[in-house]
Amino acid sequence: MTDQSERTLTGPRPLGERRTWPASFKDRLTDPLPGFRSVLRAVRERSMRPPAAALAQVPSLPVDPGPVPEPAAGTVSVTWAGHASWVIGIGGLTVLTDPVWSRRIPGTPARVTPVGVAWEALPRVDAVVISHNHYDHLDAPTLKRLPRDTALFVPAGLAAWCRRRGFTRVTELDWWEAAELGGVRFDFVPAHHWSKRTLTDTCRSLWGGWVLTDGTGRRVYFAGDTGYGRWFGEIGRAHPGIDLALLPIGAYAPRWMLSAVHTDPEEAVQACLDLGATAMAPMHWATFLLSAEPPLEPLTRLHAAWAATGRPREDLWDLPIGGSRVLTRTS
Repeated sequence: MTDQSERTLTGPRPLGERRTWPASFKDRLTDPLPGFRSVLRAVRERSMRPPAAALAQVPSLPVDPGPVPEPAAGTVSVTWAGHASWVIGIGGLTVLTDPVWSRRIPGTPARVTPVGVAWEALPRVDAVVISHNHYDHLDAPTLKRLPRDTALFVPAGLAAWCRRRGFTRVTELDWWEAAELGGVRFDFVPAHHWSKRTLTDTCRSLWGGWVLTDGTGRRVYFAGDTGYGRWFGEIGRAHPGIDLALLPIGAYAPRWMLSAVHTDPEEAVQACLDLGATAMAPMHWATFLLSAEPPLEPLTRLHAAWAATGRPREDLWDLPIGGSRVLTRTS
């Protein structure tokens, strides 16, 4: 393998380009997928849901909806709508990440906290980025609410799914490729994860994260869904000066099953260091109870891990659901 620290970013690809992809992306996996025995073990041990006693923590999950900052050319703002759904104002655009406004998604109990931003309160949505096709990140009922000419940026192999639903401005990218819209650059970068939506499409589309860069060079990294590994360091070297990293901290227990695909809080903090990011905002917790850790544990462990680094407390943007923050040059 070539020295990835020398990776050179390519120019942007055309928007809406129609492309041909391999039948499978299984060669991109960094760990084997859980086998049938692992699934049976999880079912037998009832290890994919929090203990009943821990559900008493749900009313204490942080929810504090507020107004979404108006997008402006000179500012970058983020609002956490819950799970991996963010409203990002960058370069005058409003960008949604993995938008899930549904109360329920297939295969898991209903969300335990409300969506942090009412759909009617959103600014006009200019673009959507999708990290991968799992139901808690690619939600068809939510996308159905969008105008069909909304610009969608999706992983390789996923454009056909979007076009079948009437979307006319769909750009699909491979890892380390980029496109531009309205002066904002959208770079698709690797993640330690996988994809599957039906019984027959395992790894038929790619998975990854996004680096959004405005015209002044300010950068927001959205990790999507990922385990911990070498990609963070490579992303940081390819995209130096990340101002804010949106990183997942939940859905990590049991580790024997989920460590390859979901970072725990300590790994998320280490990922922020690997990236060289100035600030970190946690996500992928407090919304859907997808795994066995108590609902409040991710935040408690995150605070301890961040304090252990000696980094400034103000650089940890632990927003409540519905909370916003504006990035400034000194943030």
